[in-house]
Amino acid sequence: MVAVAILAAGRGTRMKSNLPKVLHPLGGRSLVERVLSSCELIKPQRRLVIIGYQAQQVRQTLQHDGGIEFVEQKEQLGTGHAIIQLIPHLEDFHGDLLVLNGDVPLLRPETLQNLLEFHKSHQNAATLLTAHLPNPKGYGRVFCDGHNLVTQIVEDRDCSDAQRQNKRVNAGIYCFNWQKLAKILPELKADNDQQEYYLTDVVHYLEPVMAIDVEDYLEISGINDRKQLATAYDVLQTRIKDHWMRAGVTLIDPDSITIDDTVEIQPDVIIEPQTHLRGQTVIGTGSRIGPGSMIENSQIGENVTVLYSVITDSQVASGCRIGPYAHLRGEAKIESSCRIGNFVEIKKSTVGEKSNVAHLSYLGDATLGERVNVGAGTITANYDGVKKHPTYIGNGTKTGANSVLVAPITVGENVTIAAGSVINKDVPNDALAIARERQKNVQGWRLKTDD
Repeated sequence: MVAVAILAAGRGTRMKSNLPKVLHPLGGRSLVERVLSSCELIKPQRRLVIIGYQAQQVRQTLQHDGGIEFVEQKEQLGTGHAIIQLIPHLEDFHGDLLVLNGDVPLLRPETLQNLLEFHKSHQNAATLLTAHLPNPKGYGRVFCDGHNLVTQIVEDRDCSDAQRQNKRVNAGIYCFNWQKLAKILPELKADNDQQEYYLTDVVHYLEPVMAIDVEDYLEISGINDRKQLATAYDVLQTRIKDHWMRAGVTLIDPDSITIDDTVEIQPDVIIEPQTHLRGQTVIGTGSRIGPGSMIENSQIGENVTVLYSVITDSQVASGCRIGPYAHLRGEAKIESSCRIGNFVEIKKSTVGEKSNVAHLSYLGDATLGERVNVGAGTITANYDGVKKHPTYIGNGTKTGANSVLVAPITVGENVTIAAGSVINKDVPNDALAIARERQKNVQGWRLKTDD
């Protein structure tokens, strides 16, 4: 059996934020959520998150993820003290404990799987994840014999000049035989300048203790301030974009593009510069997205073009053309082969197949049939100051330029609405609707002046 404990109790003062450090977002997910996701391959039987600063806020953020056990560390007295809090919760647990940090979000699932397998195959009491850093300043050094058995861990400030030449550092990621660890945890002492209980001290009481190196040292990068958060985002983006380019996606100017790792992209998609894909977004094959577009939590079909537009929480079916400067939001649903054009906003509306909304229009809470043509400047007046109301437009209907449809209203099939009309009554099928004042010309009229 495997249990995972995530250290997430600290405030993170260097972040200069009221938000707990582990809840700061990185590529669409909080740091601690990313740490939890790194455990997906090892499939732990128990997941424990050790909380302290703003504990309730951390609970609320993770409440959607069932099966998490929360352990409160009321005083933050070091990593060893945090693990001591687990003793009553794991009293009957028999297996291995993987200890992770809630502010180390770049660990690959494969790395943790390798760590656990190495730990089990050597029947270790403890196994440390280590890395060789080009510049190890600030990290504790790990010293091993020729068989990777740990002989010593020395904090950076306590290293001699000779010891500082060792670039093998402690990543702060551990795997323990829990029963052996639980026996010696009460022996930890806070005999240091910080008066904290260090988890690294347990290596003096356990054997065998071994180290295993992570292949990519960037995986162990911790987040302590906003600069490190930005650096981690760069690392994450490089991974994501490399993955999609290898999978048959064209990224034009990758440095200007951002993609969350929750996004799915099919082959032969082209992503233009200055485009950002976020959340639970899916892009179908053959689509061309951007330049200058943002798509979030939306499904885009095959062979769709999106130009200089924003799409959130919406669906666009295959063969559609969106933009430039269109805004789809609030569960907009665009059926296949539609044209949503210049400066058009669509909110919580369905647009039927082969319909066009080409210019300067707003559709809210509307349902359009097939082959509807919405003239330039047409809007649905869906809000009466208190409630939102629906608009229904039948197949084959055309609205003239600068039409206003005052909801609630139903416009039938094959209707033509004259330009400049304000329609506030239902229109039957096969009708022409005109609702405007008759033009009046006053001959000889001129504005009077003082001259």
